[in-house]
Order: sequence, then structure tokens, then C-alpha cells
Amino acid sequence: MLYIVPTPIGNLEDITLRAIRILKEVDLIACEDTRTSKKLLHHYAINTPTISYHKFNESKRSQELIAKLKQGAKIAIISDAGTPGISDPSSYLIKEAIENNIDFDVLPGATATIPALILSGLNTENFTFCGFLPDKNKDKLTLFNHIKFHTNTLIFYVSPHSLEKTLTEFLDNFGDRKIAIMREISKMYQSVYRGTTSYFIANFAEITLKGEFVVVIEGYQEKTLSDDEILHQARRLTAAGKSASFIAKEMSKEYGLKKNKLYQLFIDNDIT
Repeated sequence: MLYIVPTPIGNLEDITLRAIRILKEVDLIACEDTRTSKKLLHHYAINTPTISYHKFNESKRSQELIAKLKQGAKIAIISDAGTPGISDPSSYLIKEAIENNIDFDVLPGATATIPALILSGLNTENFTFCGFLPDKNKDKLTLFNHIKFHTNTLIFYVSPHSLEKTLTEFLDNFGDRKIAIMREISKMYQSVYRGTTSYFIANFAEITLKGEFVVVIEGYQEKTLSDDEILHQARRLTAAGKSASFIAKEMSKEYGLKKNKLYQLFIDNDIT
């Protein structure tokens, strides 16, 4: 049996009694970083042997763990913090377990996502977890274009060194929205910053750049414009030297309207 065991994301008390029992009962604990996990295991007097399992050895190590599981071993897998399988390498081993018909169980427990969503004060009825943004700009743009008109609240994990750049990318791709920035959830210096994307770009110095960040963004709010309002904006922009095709393209992005219909509206009203 393979056990997916969540560990605290900050406060060591945020672990379930069941998780402690499982970690004591299994034959082996696979850790994202054995040095990081040692503090938690020592705190709860868990003396089970550990082995490293991370993104740099997941392929080879998974085969070793699958072999042990087939021989009847009970193994738990934990990440440095939170629930394994979410934005960490554990998902690779889970897929291997499924392909090899090995039973596994997932324990409920700590995650930064839900506390951040509730702390944000934004809509909690429907939300989309986006995790960390892709490294490549092309992949980022693909993601932004896919979700920019989602009405769900959006949740991102962001590292402190990339936060300022990421906020600018959010403004460029989503427009100015309500936003909440959570730092060090469940830890001593937990902080919550609520406002708008543009505000925090202009007042970035207010944010303490230490620890782990979760950014929660308001979902797309449909902006309804009458034809008269659209034409008023279009005439103002043409007076500033913008072409009808350019205006149709930009208004399509901003309001989620069909570019061809906008352009035809401009033509019908002698806006070129």
C-alpha cells in the first residue's frame, strides 16, 4: 500500500492524528527532502526510515519504490510541505502506482490553496487552481489566453523573486482586478494583502518579499457595453489616430466581444 500523506505548510501542529499514525506504521517514508522532513518526524517521534524522492531522481526512484510495494512494503510519500501530488514530483509515482495496479490512499490535510482562497475574501463558489506559472513565455501566454475570460476565482503559487514581474503579467493579460496576496500561510509572519493588481504594482514596497506566496485573483467580470458606448470609445480612439481594425482587436481583448462584430459595427457607422 502506498500512502499520500500531507504535512504542515508551516505550523507543525497542522497535521492529523491519522497522518502521524501512518508515518509511524509504514516501512519507509519517501521525502522530497529528507533534511527538511527530519524536523517534522523528530517532532512527532517518528523513527521510520526515510529515502529521498524529488524531481531530479523521480524516474529511477519510482521504479525502486514500485518494486518494494510489489513485494508487500507499506510506503508513505510526503513533500516538504502540503499535500503531495500538487505542484511537486509525487504525481509521477502516483501514475506509476496506477499503471502497476498498486493500491494507494490519499489522506486529507494541509494545503495552502483553500486557506488562501478563503482569506482572499473573493468568490469561493467556483475557483481554478493554476499552481506555478510555466517558465517559458510562450507557455505562459497560452495559459493566460485560456483563462483570461474564466469567471472562476484564480489561484496561483508565486515565488518571492518573481512576484513583481508576475503582477505586471497579470495586469497586462487580465486587466486590473481585485487581488489578494498571501504570504507565509499558517506561519508566524502570515500576511494578507488585499487590493487591486495596479495598486500593488504601484505600491510594491508594501509587500515583504520573504517566504512562500499565494496570489488569488478575481475571476473575469463581464463588462456589458451598449452599441452607443462602444461607438463613443471607438470615435475617441480614431481621433487619437487608431485604426478601426486595431480598436476592434483591443476592445475584443478587453471586453471579450467578437472582433468581427465590432469591426462591422464600426464600418456601419463610418468609423474607419
